Amino acid sequence: MLALKRLDWATSGAYLAAQILGAIAGVIAAHYMFELPLLMQSLHVRTGPHQWWSETVASFGLLTVILNVAKTRPDFVPVAVGSYITAAYWFTASTSFANPAVTIARSLTDTFCGIRPVDVPGFVLAQLVGTAIAFALFRWLEADHAQ
Repeated sequence: MLALKRLDWATSGAYLAAQILGAIAGVIAAHYMFELPLLMQSLHVRTGPHQWWSETVASFGLLTVILNVAKTRPDFVPVAVGSYITAAYWFTASTSFANPAVTIARSLTDTFCGIRPVDVPGFVLAQLVGTAIAFALFRWLEADHAQ
């Protein structure tokens, strides 16, 4: 996604760090509200080809929504993302993490939404595959196919 915006590496790194730190801060805030330890290691197993495929689909769908909505209603992207993630939580077996920062954060909670830290790399790889497919499709759809 950051490549599509043609951001330099320093800016891209700052975005990634902000997302990861924000996601971890969200876990800490939620745990505090519910009187849980601020950080804990998840024991929730989420692994295997079906979960990875689910996460590929979730990430592909999310990026497709973002890229298409941003073309005509950039101000509406946050609503579209929230709506998609809410729906994808129910229609994907993985519950649609769809973002490496979210995956890292969810490894720090042993609640129903957690993921074991050992399962994180498979999810992140699946998210990158879904992102790459969405990126390639978007580029192809936007290309001038006139001959």
